[in-house]
Amino acid sequence: MNDTIYALATPIGGAIAVIRISGPEAKTGLEKVFKGKIQHKYMTHGIIVDGDTPVDDGMGVYFAAPNSYTGEEMAELFIHGGYAVSKRVLGAIGKTGLRPAAPGEFTQRAFLNGKMDLTRAEAVMDLVCASSSRGAASALEQLRGSLSDMIFAIQDKVTDLLSGVDAAIDYPEELEEDVFSSLPGDMAKVKEELDRLIQNGFASRMVREGVKIAILGRPNAGKSTLFNAMLGEERAIVTPEAGTTRDIIEGALLINGITARLFDTAGLRDSDNQAESIGISRARETVDKADLLLIAIDGGQGITEEEAALLSHSAKRIAVICKSDISDGASAAKEAEKYGVEAITVSAATGEGISALIDRIGELTAPETESALVTNIRHIDALSNASAALASALRAEDPECVATDLRACLLSLGEITGACADEEVIQRIFSRFCVGK
Repeated sequence: MNDTIYALATPIGGAIAVIRISGPEAKTGLEKVFKGKIQHKYMTHGIIVDGDTPVDDGMGVYFAAPNSYTGEEMAELFIHGGYAVSKRVLGAIGKTGLRPAAPGEFTQRAFLNGKMDLTRAEAVMDLVCASSSRGAASALEQLRGSLSDMIFAIQDKVTDLLSGVDAAIDYPEELEEDVFSSLPGDMAKVKEELDRLIQNGFASRMVREGVKIAILGRPNAGKSTLFNAMLGEERAIVTPEAGTTRDIIEGALLINGITARLFDTAGLRDSDNQAESIGISRARETVDKADLLLIAIDGGQGITEEEAALLSHSAKRIAVICKSDISDGASAAKEAEKYGVEAITVSAATGEGISALIDRIGELTAPETESALVTNIRHIDALSNASAALASALRAEDPECVATDLRACLLSLGEITGACADEEVIQRIFSRFCVGK
């Protein structure tokens, strides 16, 4: 981190573009291209130049280390956002000897300089990529340190347990009975706390990534009409001919602030048509990838073997009894409920029942808590490893083994905040970032 980097931090083409500079030569680089007053934390007006040639009229700001986003000397230029101007200003900065930044390098430097831990660094990209208000709120909460604070608090509890075990090992005559009488209960309480976070994480992952909903069923059951009705637009082709949909069609809608990714699939049946067979195979693959199955059933017909298999699936599912404008579907709904599956009757043609269906989807897919602290699969994996280490400690009879398991628990928790994360993991995380962030 001895060199100074620069990058455009906003897309080209807007009214304003922001160029970020960070490193030991940030102020010097700014002085070479910005002719205006340069003062720590004060934005000032000036002329941006390429050598002696003015190229834009804009604003500049300088941050002295360590009081900056990256913890280094840092500067930002606010220029007009057109392609020609942005390219010219970036070229002028490049002539000063500074290096173009790699993806995520500004936030990586902030992490390495102790300005934020790894959970907060990851939240930066989650906030940039958030596709829903709930996802953005969750990322912001994590960026403000809510998850970090909780992990640090759990680490303190595990550290206290470990120090007690280590002391009892060193002084068995004085401490062993006092420490080990309360140890199982204390470890169990910490494990319960970790398990609650893990459960919250699996549910809250939908906040960040969106909930995947697959519409499945026989040909002409009303899947594509249902898909269009839920989206409020004609996305899928609908005809009386069976087997019209031969590939997966995707659409998105917001339900209670969460992005719902809706997949219309090919009708499930045996087919000699190669294209349709491929579509049917892909439809079956979506079953295991979806967070919720909408099993479309023609209300005027009985349940087929394919539909029975879907109704028996372990995933969250709703039986959507279609075409209520033609048949009340009472018989089909009763059959579906025999499988323990909730049935909702709709008419995609008239819109009847669609709002009720969407509301029910929101109830089934919403996180159990309003606060979605854990939304990252990396965090869930580390928490699971920490919980497994505590489970091993609870089974262990030898104090040395208990201490080893408690250290393993601390190591897993440290991977979340970055205290114990290896370089390969850190590089992989920041490689997901966009340039300029």
